[in-house]
Amino acid sequence: MILIKRGWAWLLDYAYVGFWQVHGFVFRDDPAHYLTPPPGSPAGKAPVLLIPGIYETWQFMRPIADHLHRAGHPVHVVQKLGYNRGTVEAMAQLAAGYLEENDLTDVVVVAHSKGGLIGKFLMTMSSVTRRITRLVAVNTPFSGSIYANFFLLPSIRAFSPHNRTLRTLRANLELNGHITSIYGRFDPHIPGGSYVEGARNVQLDTMGHFRPIADTRVLQEIDRAIEAGERDAASG
Repeated sequence: MILIKRGWAWLLDYAYVGFWQVHGFVFRDDPAHYLTPPPGSPAGKAPVLLIPGIYETWQFMRPIADHLHRAGHPVHVVQKLGYNRGTVEAMAQLAAGYLEENDLTDVVVVAHSKGGLIGKFLMTMSSVTRRITRLVAVNTPFSGSIYANFFLLPSIRAFSPHNRTLRTLRANLELNGHITSIYGRFDPHIPGGSYVEGARNVQLDTMGHFRPIADTRVLQEIDRAIEAGERDAASG
């Protein structure tokens, strides 16, 4: 029964991926409209930077972008990331450049999968660490994935638990208090899970690596983390 449920979850997960990949290819929206909150929304809401996972464009996170935009947050994306195939360090440099060019402060980073690693790497960079208050990571392989060892592609092998960048990020416990890690109770891509020592860890009933992005509880936890980040910014 457990295997059947997990197999079904895997199937639904990839159906979700297929839908949003096609949607993103067909409907190539300009993300600029997310920068201006809709009329009547609360003023002064914290800016949010979205960082997708590997082989994902920013449009993969449209459910989150739409939710945050309706709530009045300026939502930023780094289009230079493309399909996010570069190294964590290289992608973090692009994201850091965006934060600096736009002089963003009190930023909450909301990320999926590899995007969470990029987000934590950003928080270690002296040039931008003061600009970020919180990281909300959905199904991020903070401890890597043993499956990465079986791939030849460098972009996938980089998720090996033995990867030097991942080991360095994992050893940095000081930042974990500013991280919310959200994950499903079964993730076919990250068998070791996404638990982070010292962070706020939230396990969902939803299974899968991709489907949690649209889970209503994910949206609630993102709101909660943003509120905490706003309190930190106000007190700091």
